[in-house]
Amino acid sequence: MPVSHDLYQDLSCTKEEIQQKRSKDPLLDSLLTKYSQADAEVVDAENAKSDDDLVRKLKEKRLLVKDKIVRQLESPA
Repeated sequence: MPVSHDLYQDLSCTKEEIQQKRSKDPLLDSLLTKYSQADAEVVDAENAKSDDDLVRKLKEKRLLVKDKIVRQLESPA
């Protein structure tokens, strides 16, 4: 059964740390919202046993958003 991806583990941050940064950074907040949506699309596609190409594209989309989140977290405030 497909499950949501653990972004906080990938970022080596706690949920609380990310929420604190998110509240001070509108761009980060937007990116995290986009990531949640992209992750939900991946899980939905996997649950529906969608075409492998579709799942791959959705995972790539999620990864691009995650990369933007990492860059935003690394940028000086």
